[in-house]
Amino acid sequence: MGLMDNKVVAIFGVANKRSIAWGITRALVDAGATVALNYQNDRMKDSIEKLVDELPYRPWMAPCDVTQDGDIERFFEGLKAEFGHLDGLVHSVAFAPKDELSGEFANTSWDGYALAHKISAWSLIPMCKLAAPLMEGRQGGVVSLSYVGSEKVVEGYNLMGVAKAALESNTRYLAANLGPQGIRVNAISAGPIKTVSAMGIGGFSTILDHVEQRSPLRRNVTPEDVGKAALFLLSDLASGVTGQVLFVDSGQSILGA
Repeated sequence: MGLMDNKVVAIFGVANKRSIAWGITRALVDAGATVALNYQNDRMKDSIEKLVDELPYRPWMAPCDVTQDGDIERFFEGLKAEFGHLDGLVHSVAFAPKDELSGEFANTSWDGYALAHKISAWSLIPMCKLAAPLMEGRQGGVVSLSYVGSEKVVEGYNLMGVAKAALESNTRYLAANLGPQGIRVNAISAGPIKTVSAMGIGGFSTILDHVEQRSPLRRNVTPEDVGKAALFLLSDLASGVTGQVLFVDSGQSILGA
């Protein structure tokens, strides 16, 4: 018996084999979950279709670009038609314009700020709203992905740090809102991982080197590490855990300057 046998989990944010969301997908599938994936556009669909060949079954997939009106609603309508219920939701979606991640934070534009928050933070809210009816009576769980830049200044992270702070606050408010329905909402603050998007952060290689040299575990974390933490939070093992930000960062966050 797997921890996630007979459970359906929707996962947003798989892009390629280096994606944190892919590490989560693999962990959940290995534990028996049935997963459903989104793809942003046809180009991303082609990339994901090559990945899912590694899985023991072909997951249900549908288009969903969180910036497009109606896409989130259509995705959950498809989920309902296909499965009738939902047990878990993974939000691993984030974006900020590259030119907003460097230079003076005071120069942040409204358009960049609004876009980063819509994709990286706000999108969790309608996802939870639409997932809740499908989780009725099933003790569902929601997990989103954050980073320590939400609470401490990380050079080169700028606007994304502020968006992640909003995401973590959303996590707490959604946990309070949906808790009476038995739905748990948590976030994972992952250490730096060499994903395609992370490599766009200035000085990212230096950050990786620092964690490897100074963190208590003396290594960087992997998508597989995060996947196992997400499996815990979405499983019945975490039945009493909600509104929390779980650090999966080799202990880096406990250290002072």
